[in-house]
This record gives sequence, C-alpha cells and structure tokens, in this order.
Amino acid sequence: MRISRVGTTKDRLGEGPIWDAETQCLFWIDSLGGAIHRFDPVSGARQDYAVPAPIGSMSLCRSGGAILSLQDGFHRFDFTTGRVMPFALLGLGNPDVRLNDGKTDRQGRFLAGTMHLHRAEADPVVGGLFRLDAEGSATLIVDDIATSNGPCFSPDGRTLYFADSSRQTIWAFDYDPSTGTPSNKRVFADLRGLGTAPDGATVDAEGYLWSALIRTGAIARFDPDGRIVSRIDFPVRYPTSMAFGGADLGVLYVTSISRSVRFEDPADDAGGLFAIEGLGVRGLAEPRCDL
Repeated sequence: MRISRVGTTKDRLGEGPIWDAETQCLFWIDSLGGAIHRFDPVSGARQDYAVPAPIGSMSLCRSGGAILSLQDGFHRFDFTTGRVMPFALLGLGNPDVRLNDGKTDRQGRFLAGTMHLHRAEADPVVGGLFRLDAEGSATLIVDDIATSNGPCFSPDGRTLYFADSSRQTIWAFDYDPSTGTPSNKRVFADLRGLGTAPDGATVDAEGYLWSALIRTGAIARFDPDGRIVSRIDFPVRYPTSMAFGGADLGVLYVTSISRSVRFEDPADDAGGLFAIEGLGVRGLAEPRCDL
C-alpha cells in the first residue's frame, strides 16, 4: 500500500470526490473555498471552476454539467459558461442550515443532506436528507439529522448508508430502488467509543464501507455488519471524504482539510488530495444523476 499527494491543490475544506467513468477524470470540491476541481490522472491536467461557497456536494449530470448542493438548495452548473442556476430551492428559512454531503443513487437520483450550524443541544434539528428527482422536485426523506455526511449505497443499491457526524453514528436503511424511499433505520456503526466522527464515505465492490474518521486522522473499512476490518493512519490530520477511481477503480482518492470552521491543520500537505494505491480492492462506478 502506498499513500501519495496528488498535485498541489490546498483546499480549505476538500470534499466530495467523484470519479467520472465517462471522462476518466476525478472531480472534487473545496467547500469553503468555492471551487470545483477536475483532474485527469493520465495527462496531469487540472481545471478549476469558481462556484458560490459554501458548496456541500455535487453530482455530474447525464445531460451535461452538474447539480450542486448549495446553501439554499440544488442548483445547476454549466462547466462551459461557469453559470450557476437555481433548480430546486428548499426554503428552509434558517441561515444556520445548509446543504452538505450528497451522493447519486444507482437509479440516478441525487441525495443530499443538511447540516445545522450553531445549534444548541436543546434546539430541534432543522433539515435532513433530501432526494432530488428527475422532474426537479426535492423531497425530505430522512429528518432529525444534525450534520449529514457520507451517504452511499450497497452494490445492489438496496441499502443506504448515511452518517450524522454530530452523533458520531453511521446509520443503515433499507432503500427501495423503485421509489428512492428509505426505511428500517438502524445503527450501522457507533463511533463514540473511538473518540471520532464519521465524515465522507464510499462502498467498494465487495460491499464494504470506507469512512473518513475525521477526528483521529484515519480512514477505516467496515464490513457489511459494521465491524472495522482495517484502519489506515493518514499523513494529514483531517481526511474528509473518498472515492475509488483510476482505469480499474483500484485507486482510493481522499480529500482533506487545511482550515475549516472547526478544524485547522498547519501541515504543508493539509488540504491536499491524496491517492492510496495497492489496497487490493476495487470500487464501483458511480452513476451520473438523471438530469
């Protein structure tokens, strides 16, 4: 196994890596820096696109462009013109609530959840997990989630994994592929005993979940029963999210933090993009959203 820094980007809050099988390129965001990065590992070429900050996540669209989860809802983004256009606003009515991490399901629906900033412990949680459907409607499908992170799906698409970082817990749901409806919420992994919280996540081809353990500078692989089967200490303090990529989906790309609202890492490599090779496992091709 080998971990190496990729390129020279230094994101404030690197997040949401996506390997696009169609272009064989990696996309990821700087949530607080207001940027989308596109990287071609064969040529080494990189393009950077300015977008409004904070950006929680993105999904590439089958029709071209991308859907972004921004402060007030879902927006379309045109890579050619750089234009950002409102698509499905949520009307949450609370300046401390914004959309955060998201992922596209196997059928092409984009799911993104909210985070409730500056919330006192006794205050009710506003927001949750929203599903964006092809016709442009956004539906709340999971509520009472304070800090949404790490949505991802089992290989057959019938299990949704979804974390609440504030509660240091990864949940699992039964997921109906025909309707995009989750049910049977249960604890997949409780990380309170490890002194950490789950952040971004992905699922490999064997059905094991990988999660960034943001408070302990590590990433972990969980078996389908929620047990940690391997742990990798990371070269920077705050890894945030990950995606498998490369021609054979055998490289795990990991984003990180240099300076976010809560965390700061003075290391030179903090905020960089990293590649882990030689893991002996492969990922799954992530779909574009059906828009």
